[in-house]
Amino acid sequence: MLYRNETKIRVPSVRTDMHILLAIVALLLVLGSIFIYSSSSVFALEQHHSSHFFLRKQAMGMAFGFLCALVTSLVPLHCIHRYTPAFFCITVAITALSLVTPCAVRIHGSSRWVKLGFLVFQPSELMKVGLLLYVAYYLDKKHATQRRSIKPFVALIATLIIPSIILLSQPDFGFTVTLVSTTIITCLVASFYVRYLGLSMVALIPAVVFLIVRYPYRAKRITTFLDPWRDPQGTGFQIIQSLIAIGSGGIHGTGIGESQQKYFYLPMQHTDFIFSIIAEEIGFCGVSVLILLYILFLYCGLRLANTLHNPFSRLFVLSFTVLITVQAVINMAVVTGLAPTKGIGLPFISYGNTNLVTNLIMLGIVVAMVKSE
Repeated sequence: MLYRNETKIRVPSVRTDMHILLAIVALLLVLGSIFIYSSSSVFALEQHHSSHFFLRKQAMGMAFGFLCALVTSLVPLHCIHRYTPAFFCITVAITALSLVTPCAVRIHGSSRWVKLGFLVFQPSELMKVGLLLYVAYYLDKKHATQRRSIKPFVALIATLIIPSIILLSQPDFGFTVTLVSTTIITCLVASFYVRYLGLSMVALIPAVVFLIVRYPYRAKRITTFLDPWRDPQGTGFQIIQSLIAIGSGGIHGTGIGESQQKYFYLPMQHTDFIFSIIAEEIGFCGVSVLILLYILFLYCGLRLANTLHNPFSRLFVLSFTVLITVQAVINMAVVTGLAPTKGIGLPFISYGNTNLVTNLIMLGIVVAMVKSE
């Protein structure tokens, strides 16, 4: 009887948190559409002879993402749980195709995209979904046996090494750091071999230092981060222009559509550095609202994860919430000069169809998990 009463109290709370989460995502998507058009209109007109080019492509991606989210929200939880290992293996295999020359598409010096017929997409984004699902599945399955053997911990680490090697070979150091950080946080919350996890984090430090020193362009990013004015017309140009855009916005901004930095001063103004254009056009007040939306997303996501009964659902919702928040924090830190440059967009805001679709797919999985309660 007590369980039934708790259920009656908890289910409306779960649904309310889910609706708030969906409303936050909807607001972020609306803001993203507005500023993708505002930031890319000049570049799109110059390169594609249409100021609406990127907005149209984003709208198509959004429509497809909504369709995928609707489909995934209708999948029964037991099916998601059952086929998670197979889905993870498939996404890893597809991501490995980015290293195969006939399928690989190189953009900005990185082989992160795959071309299959007329379709060009970033498979690591799909692997992101598979990895989060598999980590939740694995932690749920192995949590009860962790005190009897260290094998489950070693197996999880070995599983993470494979996608990490693929991502680092593309190379995509920033995305690797994001996924590993999300996995570590999820494991910590799940109390999964905390002592060994701490030792592993310490052991990762030399590996990270090696990966930075081994590749000169990464070391150069560190020196640029420390002093961008050392080479203002070269490696420091992008971050300096980003800071100029943010500073030009002041308190109230220059007005939507009135950015000056989008006139070919700030590179990647509608993708990785869209936050700078937003800050320029709506100022500190507007950016504060945007940051507040991400804080509310984190709060509602953690609250939702805490209310779910199913451990698999709880862990996935937690990892999804953490991933979106980590990506947002890294993006804002980069464009404000608080972190070295990384190719990570602002979730639900930056232009990028593959990222948008996969985020909406994960949101659909969250809805499916809430409906199963």
